[in-house]
Amino acid sequence: MKQWILISAMAASLAAQQTRREVVNPAPTPAEDAKPNSDKVPDVYAIPGKFERVLVLRFKNDADMLAGIEKMVKQEKIRNGVILSAVGSVKGYHIHQVSNRTFPSKNTFVKDPTAPADVIGMNGYVINGKVHPHITLATPERAFGGHLEPGTIVFTFAIVTIGVLDDSTDLSRIDDKTYR
Repeated sequence: MKQWILISAMAASLAAQQTRREVVNPAPTPAEDAKPNSDKVPDVYAIPGKFERVLVLRFKNDADMLAGIEKMVKQEKIRNGVILSAVGSVKGYHIHQVSNRTFPSKNTFVKDPTAPADVIGMNGYVINGKVHPHITLATPERAFGGHLEPGTIVFTFAIVTIGVLDDSTDLSRIDDKTYR
């Protein structure tokens, strides 16, 4: 019986550990990953726009942050927007970060469903109805962050603020890594 309890405890602790996996994120064609920068694309450019409204989203305990943002973007018919801020806490997280310096890009996904953390901030965009959020989290030991993924679950509460841009704002190429 003691052996069974020990095995069960070890299995539970293994299941609760952080997991990592790396994924290659290729462009639609290998030629697009290999192409050099173009002189026709400026190093930096400005996109004019105006906020039509600002929405403050409030999440309760056990809500999935990404699913909630996506739900509200659809419900509120947000085409383009800016994620301005976020605060709160989570009882588990799932994020990814870029993990290399050459094309094709690679992402490392980090998931810990049992690690509590404070939400220090969030920023990002809604681009043609698609959410592109980046989150910063903190524990007593460190601060870290990356792209928000499904499985980041609210603990006490979370608040996310989105500035909704007017329909004349064109963000269609803003996160296109092949537009270079």
